[in-house]
Amino acid sequence: MTSLRAWLQASRLPSQSYIALPLLLGQFVAVRLTGRPLDIGTLLGVQLFGLLDQLFIVYANDWADQETDRLNRTATLFSGGSRVLVEGRLSSRALGIAALVCAVGLVAVSVGLAVTRGVPLLVPLALAALALLWAYSYAPLRLSYRGGGELLQMVGVSGVLPLYGYLAQGGDFGRFPWWLVACLLPTHLACAIATALPDEPSDRESRKLTLPARVGGEHAAWVILALNALTLVLAPLGLESVGLHADLWLLLPALAALGVVLTRPAPPGSRRILVRVASAITATTAMVSLPLVALALR
Repeated sequence: MTSLRAWLQASRLPSQSYIALPLLLGQFVAVRLTGRPLDIGTLLGVQLFGLLDQLFIVYANDWADQETDRLNRTATLFSGGSRVLVEGRLSSRALGIAALVCAVGLVAVSVGLAVTRGVPLLVPLALAALALLWAYSYAPLRLSYRGGGELLQMVGVSGVLPLYGYLAQGGDFGRFPWWLVACLLPTHLACAIATALPDEPSDRESRKLTLPARVGGEHAAWVILALNALTLVLAPLGLESVGLHADLWLLLPALAALGVVLTRPAPPGSRRILVRVASAITATTAMVSLPLVALALR
């Protein structure tokens, strides 16, 4: 039971929403634009890919960031890694092997989907998902330490994942709604910045160049608000590209984004930092979930 609890802690399953929702959105966009029924077997396969991708990300990141995580005294549910290596609950070898198994598994699932659905592009997209994490955390690029980590997260979650789900459900690449991606890019960038807010002290100490470490948490909060505002400006175009219309529900992500700057001061280690990060995450997940629900109900 102790080992099981350690693996559950390492798996950080609440972060699955970052992966599962964009994959679901892409699939329901395909159903909307093609007029075909949702293929349940494909849906399960795509979400299995997402589960393996999320596990690969958290295991591989824990392995790569273990030294920085040891310096972190302000970790939260949203940041600072799972802490299993820091606490000695799992070995780095076990976590590294688990990351490798998940990487092989998500490629295998993608090969299976590519063959059964006749969509060979799914395999390069799966490899792209692996490459983004490698560029984020590992040498020679290690962009999370050089100031490009948030951008890589944005590209993966807003671009690769919706396109993967869309193609798997039979969507035509030429008809993919790029305006929807353009709409979601800023809010996902904002979310990536927000989850780095609690780690500002240890990131600065280890020279990890996240935006909060470079400009400070209070300035980063205003950047998060501005990015979410840009998403709201682009929302009518993004929603129109999939046959939806902007409505009053956009007030939910707007109010959540406002909560980021209204919750102040919010230094790392405080309770307010939890509210600030949760507000940013709510703004982003709402911008993905609400159109997803609207498409699923049609």
